[in-house]
Amino acid sequence: MKKKLIICFLFYVALILTLLIPQQNLSPKAELKNDELTSYQKLTALLKNERILSGAAAGVSIRSAETGELLYDYNGGARLRPASNMKLLTAAAALSKLGENYRFTTEIWLDGKKEGKTLKGNLYLKGKGDPTLLIKDLQEFSKKIKMQGIERIEGNVIGDDSWYDNVRYSQDMIWSDEEAYYGSQISALTISPNKDFDAGTVILEIEPGAKIGDSAKISLSPGDAGYISIENKLTTISPDSTGEIKTKREHGENKIIVEGAVPLYSKPHREWVSVWEPGEWTVRLFKQALLKEGVAVNGSVSMGTVPKDARRIISRSSIPLSELLKPFLMLSNNGHADILVKEMGKIFGGEGSFEAGLEVLKTELLRYGFVSDDFMIRDGSGISHLTLITANQLSSFLYQIQKENWFPVFLKALPEAGNKERFMGGTLRNRFNGSPVAGQVRAKTGTLTSVTSISGYMTTKTGKKLIFSIFLNNLINEDEGKKLEDKMIEILWNQ
Repeated sequence: MKKKLIICFLFYVALILTLLIPQQNLSPKAELKNDELTSYQKLTALLKNERILSGAAAGVSIRSAETGELLYDYNGGARLRPASNMKLLTAAAALSKLGENYRFTTEIWLDGKKEGKTLKGNLYLKGKGDPTLLIKDLQEFSKKIKMQGIERIEGNVIGDDSWYDNVRYSQDMIWSDEEAYYGSQISALTISPNKDFDAGTVILEIEPGAKIGDSAKISLSPGDAGYISIENKLTTISPDSTGEIKTKREHGENKIIVEGAVPLYSKPHREWVSVWEPGEWTVRLFKQALLKEGVAVNGSVSMGTVPKDARRIISRSSIPLSELLKPFLMLSNNGHADILVKEMGKIFGGEGSFEAGLEVLKTELLRYGFVSDDFMIRDGSGISHLTLITANQLSSFLYQIQKENWFPVFLKALPEAGNKERFMGGTLRNRFNGSPVAGQVRAKTGTLTSVTSISGYMTTKTGKKLIFSIFLNNLINEDEGKKLEDKMIEILWNQ
């Protein structure tokens, strides 16, 4: 009994001493000052305490670019929506399968016979997916046709977009994105308004009227060809007022309603709107180019397919894939992504469809360590809210592709942080400006409603080469999410 009392006494003495004496070494990390924490400890503290992540989901994966070793993993195995980080996978797969020198073609065919300067037959404009076709190319076609001695076409001018199927949107494209430039239809025959190559879109050039109260002036580029109509509800207001412009294209039509106000003397303004069925619009623009070149067309304009007995007279090649990657990745072009998906389906799956192309893409990803049934891909652009991959999968992929011959082309096409040149900084040209991080990061950004992401390559201030992938999902404010991404990248750079 006495022995038990002594043991109890000693226990309580020890307990009292434990409470009274400061504990210096029980939790060394808790005692470290912020400047003594490692970069990865700072990342964890930021992710666990950041207010905007309350109720949200974050996946972060950091690897050594030299060894592939996983250096940091914060929910890196969680399947999340990558948004436009999906384009990294599509671009790499296209380089691997199609090659950096791959080019799209557009062709001119004719049937019937040429009698004197008259074609007794039809003229065909056949598209094979080229997103870089411009109005100047249609004008060049027209000149070449006239140089071949054709000044009159007795038949029709026919557009052929059968290289791909007629499914214009990826399966999860939402209706509210249809009229936006980033929601343009995917067609094998399409035209771009400028060298950003937003295929299947028209630019509205808007200027104020001559005086207050006048309607604003609206012109279309590359043109309407009688296919697009504008309902102009724009009014010119006082130069001291603030203007607002709203555009809407009717579903299933090419009637564009423009309303709002434009201040007098204000600079010209541009709005991009997608075109419904861009193939028919393109062939109408082609007929218009023929007429301007002095080639008369007696027949009508329609869509169809080149017959077997037709002969090809002109073929135009696009810029190579290595050059197309710049506007694709720098400006995050959704249309380019899904054109590449359909092209891979056509060349390697025998069908220019989303289904065939995505199958080729998924098979290619398996070569780089993706595990079947452990990811979900619904399109090539990342606009789907159902695509799911993990940050660890993407960082591993970015490590592995460094060994490919085409990797320098891929890396060069990624936006460079803080570089204000549009086709150098891309979507990162207004981030890290004036920061030491500028020029040390090449990465792809991504944004969807409630989602932001960024993945790529960086060099730290001590010369370490890192690969990083950051997915933030279920956010209330994506802009705040991007600020958090920037904080995380700055922490990484400082190691």
